[in-house]
Amino acid sequence: MKKSTVRVTIILIVLIAGIVGVYAYLASRSKSAAESAAMTNVQKVLSRDLEYDYPSTPKELLKYYNEIQKCFYNENCTDGEIEELANRARELYDEELLANNELGVHIMSLKAEIKDYKDHKRVITAVSVAASTNVDYFEQDGYEFARIYCGYNVTEGSTTSQVRQIFLLRRDGDRRWKIYGWDSADNVNPQ
Repeated sequence: MKKSTVRVTIILIVLIAGIVGVYAYLASRSKSAAESAAMTNVQKVLSRDLEYDYPSTPKELLKYYNEIQKCFYNENCTDGEIEELANRARELYDEELLANNELGVHIMSLKAEIKDYKDHKRVITAVSVAASTNVDYFEQDGYEFARIYCGYNVTEGSTTSQVRQIFLLRRDGDRRWKIYGWDSADNVNPQ
């Protein structure tokens, strides 16, 4: 009897070890598959379908635009990703801004600016967009405009500085807000 009890015990131990081994293998395989399936920040930004999910307010538009900016300057993008992100940012631009900002020149100057950021080890550490209640809406020449403040904390080495910009948005024929232009907040006279 003792021999059969020992055999059954050994068989049970081998079975339990096998089940634990298979479970561990499957768990690590699904974890590595999930890790490889996780989207990068660039992929997340580019996955937004602007045809169906266009930002509805000036604040939401700037939030999305700043997600693109953070990808440019904080991520290690390939040239292809930079071009895709630039095209996505251009979808947010007003037709007049596009007309004055030729695609090839835009991408070339963007790549040079990104390289300068990387060379100086600059990173955008925080972005603050004005509250929706602080958007200045006005009409001019038959167009609806919105003026909105945006602040950026930029870290270079151990030094952090703040860059403040005012964005001017114009509503297009489809009632979508588009970026008409921007300037340093120091250069803009309060209205």
